[in-house]
Parts: sequence; C-alpha cells; structure tokens
Amino acid sequence: MDVTVDGKLVHAATGGRALNPNEPAVVLVHGAGLDRTIWQLQTRNIANRGRRTFAIDLPGHGRSEGPALTEIGEIADWLARFMSAAGVETATVIGHSMGALVALEMAARFPDRVDKLCLMGVAEKMPVHPDLLAAAEKNQPLAAELIVFWGLGEKAQIGGHPLPGLWVHQSSQVLLEKAPANVLFGDLTACNGYASAIEAAARVTCPTVLVLGRDDKMTPIKKARPLAEAIADQRTVIIEKCGHMVMSERPNQVFDALKGFVF
Repeated sequence: MDVTVDGKLVHAATGGRALNPNEPAVVLVHGAGLDRTIWQLQTRNIANRGRRTFAIDLPGHGRSEGPALTEIGEIADWLARFMSAAGVETATVIGHSMGALVALEMAARFPDRVDKLCLMGVAEKMPVHPDLLAAAEKNQPLAAELIVFWGLGEKAQIGGHPLPGLWVHQSSQVLLEKAPANVLFGDLTACNGYASAIEAAARVTCPTVLVLGRDDKMTPIKKARPLAEAIADQRTVIIEKCGHMVMSERPNQVFDALKGFVF
C-alpha cells in the first residue's frame, strides 16, 4: 500500500491481506540501510493472524520517496505521522536495530499510540565502528560486507536457513548494497548519534519484549541489559545460535517470541 506523508509517497507491505480497520495494527520498522523486505518472513505471518500489518519503507528507503531522515527522534515523529496517514490510532510497534531505537523513542514520545513494543537487536548505545562509517560515507561495497560479517551469527554465515534455497548472508548483503547513495551513511550516523535510549526506556509505559541474538556482535546482550532494566514492564527473549539479523536468521524462533505477545 502507498500513503502520503509530508507530501511524499510512502510504501508499506501489508502481508497480502486487505486491511480491516477493526483489527489491531502492527507496524514493523527496519534497520539501517534496509527496507520492508527484511520482514518478509514475518509480515504475512502476522497479517494472517488477524492483524493490520504495515512493514514500512522509511523515507528514502525501498519504494518510499526521500530524502532519508538522519536523526532517531526525527524518524520517530515521522512514524507517528505515518500512522495517522494510514488511519492507525494505536499499534504494536516492532523495530530492529536502528528501527528499534525509532520504536523505543516513539513509545516514549507518544505513549498513547503504542500499545505494545518489540525491540530486536537493540542496545542502550549503538556506536558505529569508524571503518564502517567511513566506508558508508564513501558508498563503498565494503560497508555492506562489514555489516554482514559482523551482523550475522556463525550458522547464518555458511547457510543453515530453515527455508531451502535461501542464503541469509548473500541476501542481506544484496539488500544493503541496493540502498541509495548516502542512505546507509545517514542511518548509521543516526544510530551513532543517539544517546537517549535509557531516558526513553524509562518513559515507556506499554508492555515490551526484547528479542536478542545470543551471538550478536553489533548489539551484544550485555549492552541491551541496561535498556531492559530501565523499562518497567518488559521481558527478554534470547535466541540461541543467532546474530544481529534475528528475523532472517531465526524466523521460527522469532515467531515463538512474538506468539502470545503480538498475536
């Protein structure tokens, strides 16, 4: 589906179902340099369990018009405007990596619009390695290579996907390489500059689940614990033998983590 936000076209995947305004809404927010397709193993699944589902392309990503936004708070405010444009008053918001910071900030800023919160691959701070930031600024393929190398767990690096014919490593790298020039750099800069996660977490009032990969090198579990402790109503699910790209690496375990919480 397409909606207009701030005069720009915004695209969202709805899981192949007609939207029913009487169903609860779920909004999925992708991470740096990615787009809605990173959620392809969750979108249809959630939609077919009686949920209005919106896996969005953030501005400048996927099929959404730019320019891309470069601050977490700015993206959180935009997300609230997207929900209004899509006719969504309240929603369960699921975010991954940069998208998790956006979801967290939105829940803190607009508590009446987020009924549940799911944060995947998140930490209290997300500093970006200088080599990665430099490669992204120059739009070099090395940036995607570094993210995939650091981001995936060992099993996903060599295969091991539950669906035959899918290779998480190469599909993740291709998706990152498809990002328009400077978009990945802007996203990484937003993550690098965001220092309000603990403050935002303390303001979250809705039930929250953190879904973390045991072997995540980009947002290690120990870096997520202070964030979890700052949220009043939360639980943490740790997925074994999994890196940063939890929704791609371990879709079945992510389904189990969402079951009973999102649907």
